[in-house]
Amino acid sequence: MYSALLKKSIGIVRQSLEGAGLASLEPNLRMHGKHEPAADSPLVLVACSGGRDSMALAALAHIVCPTLGIRCGMITIDHALQETSASVSAQVVNSCKQIGLNPVISNRVQVPHTRLGEEADARKARYQALVQAAQDYGASAVLLAHTADDQAEGVLIGLIRSSGLRAIAGMEEEIYQQGVLFLRPLLGLRRVETTQVCQTLGIAWWDDPTNGDHIQQGQALSADFPLRSRVRHDLLPALNQFAGKDIITQLARTANLARQDQNYIDEQAQDLLARSQQPHTGRAVSGTVPVCLTLKTLQDAHPVVRRHMWSILLESLGLGVSSRHIHQVDELVSAWHGQGPVALPSFYSATRQHHVILVCKNREYANR
Repeated sequence: MYSALLKKSIGIVRQSLEGAGLASLEPNLRMHGKHEPAADSPLVLVACSGGRDSMALAALAHIVCPTLGIRCGMITIDHALQETSASVSAQVVNSCKQIGLNPVISNRVQVPHTRLGEEADARKARYQALVQAAQDYGASAVLLAHTADDQAEGVLIGLIRSSGLRAIAGMEEEIYQQGVLFLRPLLGLRRVETTQVCQTLGIAWWDDPTNGDHIQQGQALSADFPLRSRVRHDLLPALNQFAGKDIITQLARTANLARQDQNYIDEQAQDLLARSQQPHTGRAVSGTVPVCLTLKTLQDAHPVVRRHMWSILLESLGLGVSSRHIHQVDELVSAWHGQGPVALPSFYSATRQHHVILVCKNREYANR
């Protein structure tokens, strides 16, 4: 007999898989009893680090998937960043085999070192490895074990690192990367609940030492720890104490609402970009002209949508722009007083000519 928490957890994983259209419509699956998916049934892979969240997801997916006619496997990524990484991966493989997942995959990756930092570099290498594994095994989806706690931590990290609506917009339950579907079924669960799931099912987990769980609460983590770990260990408990309550649920709800708003604005901005683009027929401005935008269409747009459109456009050109760049480019539309071209990164510029805005690669700057 399952506990109330297990029933809730099983229900949200089932809902996520059904919502993604992965469930089989075979009538025999609706009958009670043990089900064994066919060898050619759809496969999902649980991305498993060995932590409590991903081990709980592995166990829950193993329970749910057969009832939907889905095969359930696991992949763990060894980033080779800690001395014990190989033994941890071996332990995860053994645990998931005992749970009954098949196939069980362990891949070791080479994490590059860039200016983005080790955490971001590891994440990029991990997702690329997950995409490759999903493609190699023909998986219909990869399941990620992010919880409501991760969502709340993301809001605070976003505010520390950036600003604006996008900074607090939470993770989506469904995303595609390079054609691979990623699902986050546990966004409605708290970390304390995934811990209880593991304890109830008798599943052991591994605590990553970089999370700082071994450091006593009240003792601040050093700056050597990742920002997410310091937010989790130091900042969130301090905010909870200051507020006199647990604010994680509120932060997670804020992230979800902000994501919905952000998605709507992005849709409007994409539509504006499509409607405002036109072929360039005038003279080039010190170089090629990849984008020509109709001024009247931009003037008629809401400023919020237009600013997001600039962000989408410039990012699509591979430009790492700041809010200052966005403001200056938008003033070519909203506060025109004859100003010259706006200099952008990577030798690009934006300029106003007659009834259009031109965004171009500037050879004059590039040849300096």
